[in-house]
Amino acid sequence: MTELYKKHLITTQDWEKEGLDEILAVAKDMKKHRYEKPYTEILKDKTFLMFFYNPSVRTRQSFEGAATELGGHAQFLEPKSMRLKEKGKAGETVEDAAKVMSRYAVGLGIRILEDAIDEYGKGEELLREYAKYSSIPIVSMAHDKYHPCQGLADLMGLQEHIGEVKGKKITMMWGYSSLVRSWSSVQEDILLLPRYGMDFTLAYPEGFDLDPEVIAQAKKNAEATGTKFEITHNRIEAVKGAQVVYARQWMSPKRYNIGKEEDKKLALKYQDWRYTKELDSLTDNAYYIHPMPIDRGNEVDDEVASGSRSIVYDIAENRLHVQKAIMALTMTKGWK
Repeated sequence: MTELYKKHLITTQDWEKEGLDEILAVAKDMKKHRYEKPYTEILKDKTFLMFFYNPSVRTRQSFEGAATELGGHAQFLEPKSMRLKEKGKAGETVEDAAKVMSRYAVGLGIRILEDAIDEYGKGEELLREYAKYSSIPIVSMAHDKYHPCQGLADLMGLQEHIGEVKGKKITMMWGYSSLVRSWSSVQEDILLLPRYGMDFTLAYPEGFDLDPEVIAQAKKNAEATGTKFEITHNRIEAVKGAQVVYARQWMSPKRYNIGKEEDKKLALKYQDWRYTKELDSLTDNAYYIHPMPIDRGNEVDDEVASGSRSIVYDIAENRLHVQKAIMALTMTKGWK
């Protein structure tokens, strides 16, 4: 069995597949036995710290709920209410903060997306700096590059509905929205799902490329499992034969240089990039997934988002169970 106690989770790519399988197995059992021992006592009298550089809805709810259901407590923290060192300002360093927080709690979650940084990669850099100095596990609650908890919740949902996902086709399609969304959750799935043998088609308008290093690693992951990884700018061809469609907007690589408002203007050119009922009819009765919030009527038609093959609510619930499993396996030991 892989040793997960005190292991950081910044991206699933850092973990062996055996460890991810263990998280998923425990999460599924926790879902079946949600309010039963020993699960309800794993974090008894223990604290999980949640550090939010960016606001959230499901992330805060699901992590607080997870800590409570494990018998512990989740403490909400914001940089604006802390004396942290920033550019040109005196304050507590990451080293000092990480070492002190390690004395108070059993785990630390950090959420830091593009609006809180001025350069791509800075969020990832911050998490890894905390991991360097922390003696408790650091969990990404979504940062500029990755969103491991969402990726695992997506995979868990697909396994629940499809069964064996190996050999199934997922199409990840850019969808128009005035929301300028991070790359985090899409890049996590791009890395994770090929490792489980899914054929992956990535479809987006020209100019909305993702991190080339992530794409290169995804191709290696697909090659290792003998699956396909394809990129296209033709959304119609992309969805044909898909068993899963993930339609969501993401920002352009220019976002950090031109700003949020200018990035919205780039997206305006591609308002026809929507996952419609017509596109849905070209799939192999595809399940629809999305990390939420969904921009209905733009990214996707209402009829699809609320249709019988939409599993967005199941996946949203799975965030709770996956995070409980992560906390149980990385922040305590001896309960199994």
